[in-house]
Amino acid sequence: MVPEGVTTTRSWLMEAGLTRHALDNLVKSDQLESIVNGVYKKSGSTVSWQGILYYLQYMEKTNLTIGGITALEMQGLAHYLPLGKQKSIHLYGDHKFPNWVNALVPDVEFIYHGIKDLLGKRRVYEGKNTMPGHQEDLLTFTMNQQWKEGLPGLRMSIPERAYLEVLMDVPNKISFDHADQLILGLTSLSPRKLQKLLTLCENVKVRRLFFWIAERYNYSWLSRIDRSNLGMGTGNRVIAKGGKLNKKYQITVPEIYE
Repeated sequence: MVPEGVTTTRSWLMEAGLTRHALDNLVKSDQLESIVNGVYKKSGSTVSWQGILYYLQYMEKTNLTIGGITALEMQGLAHYLPLGKQKSIHLYGDHKFPNWVNALVPDVEFIYHGIKDLLGKRRVYEGKNTMPGHQEDLLTFTMNQQWKEGLPGLRMSIPERAYLEVLMDVPNKISFDHADQLILGLTSLSPRKLQKLLTLCENVKVRRLFFWIAERYNYSWLSRIDRSNLGMGTGNRVIAKGGKLNKKYQITVPEIYE
């Protein structure tokens, strides 16, 4: 019932049909091991961050998806790997994860990002389609990466979606320079997928920043994106404080880039 290296919870096991008495017997017979309050693993197995995420995606059925910089790194598309002993796993969705997920693997930190920020306020707050529909659409822009034989792969953003997720965090958590370097590895993005994503994700800042960075390199896929129905909003947006205004996209960017 519980694969090697995968976590599960008392509530999930009981919903699956186990009684409290049966669960206690599994622990007493050393078939299950309690690792934190209400969380279990198969005795003798080592919990991995992948096993925790498998639980969240397939057993709890959340829409949490490996995305942003983590997805690009895992697909070999990051220009450089982050320094430091602790590995960050960026998850995107609208199901927040419980606190215990960051207590089990000390050298890994799960970082949550609400996907509503990518969809844009107009879609979320003015009722232009419903959030469940958005999630269903966004989940089509994912791929599965195998991690353990015999189990489904972990859900991850495709490069086109992952890069837009990265741009959400510029400049607070991702620098302009890092975002600029990342696009160097994205020479073969799909204009068809980008078109659909940019239509779906109406975050004005992300749209403006995407085209501003993409135009610096003018990859072949850029000319195949139809911008006629992609709203860019109105008014100037301060992204880089103290930066210089790019008049075309009405965003402030570091002066070195202008």
